Amino acid sequence: MARHGVPDRQQVTEQVRAMVAEQLGIPVGSVSPEAHVVQDLGADSLDMTELAIAIEDRFGFEVPESEYSRLTTVAEVADYVSSRLA
Repeated sequence: MARHGVPDRQQVTEQVRAMVAEQLGIPVGSVSPEAHVVQDLGADSLDMTELAIAIEDRFGFEVPESEYSRLTTVAEVADYVSSRLA
């Protein structure tokens, strides 16, 4: 953990990878930070909405629907979460 219980970037990435894997029902080992959530991992709009809800529940902040389209890779999702937690 980084400062005052806030997870560091690596921890956030690992948590996001696990959440994506769980959401899509795929092995976490197949979820790389570079993976495109829709094109590479097969997520659809409902999966993205459910992922956003899972992120909101886990990290305690709202992910506006307007952000979904810019969160295309696992790394971008992790960057977004890290920036919101900072």
